[in-house]
Amino acid sequence: MKKSYQSLEDNSDHTMKQVINRNLSSRFLLLGLIALLSFSSHTIFAQDGDPVAGKSLFNSQCAACHKLDKKMTGPALRNVEARLAEDEGLDRQWLYSWIRNSAGMIKAGDAYANKIYNEYNKTAMTAFPQLSDADIDNILAYTAQPKEEPKNTGLPPIDGGPKGETSSFSNKIILGALALLFALLAAGLFLVNKTLRRFADEKGIAVASDDREERTPIWKAFVQNQFLVLMSAIFLLLASAYFAYGWMMQVDVNQGYQPIQPIHFSHKIHAGDNKIDCKYCHSSARVSKHSGIPSLNICMNCHKSIAEYNGEVTPEYSKEFYDGEIQKLYKAAGWNDAEQQYSGTPSAVKWVRIHNLPDFAYFNHSQHVTVAGVECQTCHGPVEEMEIVYQHAPLTMGWCINCHRETNVDLKDNAYYTKIHEELSKKYGVNELTAAQMGGLECGKCHY
Repeated sequence: MKKSYQSLEDNSDHTMKQVINRNLSSRFLLLGLIALLSFSSHTIFAQDGDPVAGKSLFNSQCAACHKLDKKMTGPALRNVEARLAEDEGLDRQWLYSWIRNSAGMIKAGDAYANKIYNEYNKTAMTAFPQLSDADIDNILAYTAQPKEEPKNTGLPPIDGGPKGETSSFSNKIILGALALLFALLAAGLFLVNKTLRRFADEKGIAVASDDREERTPIWKAFVQNQFLVLMSAIFLLLASAYFAYGWMMQVDVNQGYQPIQPIHFSHKIHAGDNKIDCKYCHSSARVSKHSGIPSLNICMNCHKSIAEYNGEVTPEYSKEFYDGEIQKLYKAAGWNDAEQQYSGTPSAVKWVRIHNLPDFAYFNHSQHVTVAGVECQTCHGPVEEMEIVYQHAPLTMGWCINCHRETNVDLKDNAYYTKIHEELSKKYGVNELTAAQMGGLECGKCHY
């Protein structure tokens, strides 16, 4: 009986130990799972998507209103999913719904949706129903990437620097070597002269003296020759007239004129790198005599979202230089970039005019741009390559007349000129007419 009781007691102890071990194992597993979830809560979002594909989607779909690290029309989106999960208890499903139909969530009374809506001046976010779950996962993966430190471009400073010092040192060496060479040459000639004179003295050779017969000076001989005087006078008069005429014909011809503007505007960046159509900014060129100076509102259509320059830089035009010019634009427009609203007093920008025709010459941009289909570069040159715009063409009357003589009129889909073209084609015996043959050389076309 005692043995049975002991056996029962041993079995009970063994069972209790198994239960305790099982409970301890479960607790350790639970604690391990909690620790794993806590550790991965800030990184799991970055693993559920492709940040490279997300960057492309972000730039095409989101960048107009959002930046990663700066508030714009909408909030900054760096680590947005982790911040919403930690601060508001919102999961990715909420983001799916918000991105695809923010207005619907606001209307439905979602608390955080209405909070964001009111915080950002009741500006509803554009709906993106076309984005799949995978697309949104990629965008969120991109926003979860750590912020990159600014890269050192390695460009030399604008003023001075090691490169300039090396070049200056090399020039000094070359000039010093040339000076030494000339000094040695002069010394050699002096020694040769001295040796020859000593040799002549030893041999008894008489050296010719410097005494020469007195000759008539050249200027006196010239004055005494009346024919040479007459021909020279005629030549000087003709040359003077030629150069005087050439100089007077250049009065008010400002080809190459390139003034510095109060705010640096790079046509190379805007029209060249970013492919912005000239007529987006100079829209009145289509319908008006003048091409017009774009208002600051045109600039701010893009620069509300673009406060920093992210393109290529040069030693002459650095990123800091372009960023400073954008700040000049903000100041002139009265734009507060931090608050993303107009809160200052706008001021006029005193742009310096580059292309200017005389008052007695009439030129209509719409006739050339809309009717004739002339490209802007025909008169203004390759503006898409100009960092600072300059006057490309002389804009003289002769230059305009040559263009009218050489340019055929495009009659496609232009019924107004059909009958005129038929009659004038018979008159001139040609298939295509130039602007000159259609009256483009009449004085009243440009002067009235």
